[in-house]
Amino acid sequence: MIKMIKKIAHIGIAVENIEEQIVWYRDILGFSVVGYEDVPDQKVRVVILAVGEIHVELLQPTSPDSPIAKYLEKKGSGIHHIAYEVDDIKEAIAYFTEKKIQMIDKSPRSGAHDKQIAFVHPKSTCGVLTELCAHAR
Repeated sequence: MIKMIKKIAHIGIAVENIEEQIVWYRDILGFSVVGYEDVPDQKVRVVILAVGEIHVELLQPTSPDSPIAKYLEKKGSGIHHIAYEVDDIKEAIAYFTEKKIQMIDKSPRSGAHDKQIAFVHPKSTCGVLTELCAHAR
């Protein structure tokens, strides 16, 4: 059993337009808006919403060649990924690699919330795109 997973960090939802979709989460469901953030490396705009201790991220592409734009073209709006917080992102990548889990990212990269992230390929996770994230050190 993995002891490095601390908690579910967030659920990422791909959307065409954050301002249209935020109405559902903020105004109807009552989620709190934690903040907005542009992540240039990922070519995405993020709004972070809180429900209890879990965050929901609405992900809007800022460029037609962003991974989120490609996802929206193929699948439309919906759950894009689930993210798990870990203490040490490099240790987590090494652990999954050792277990022969297919990683999209072989080394950490910058993500939202000043975190380091790495994605695990859905082929290794029962079809669920999985993000590992850790606070930048």
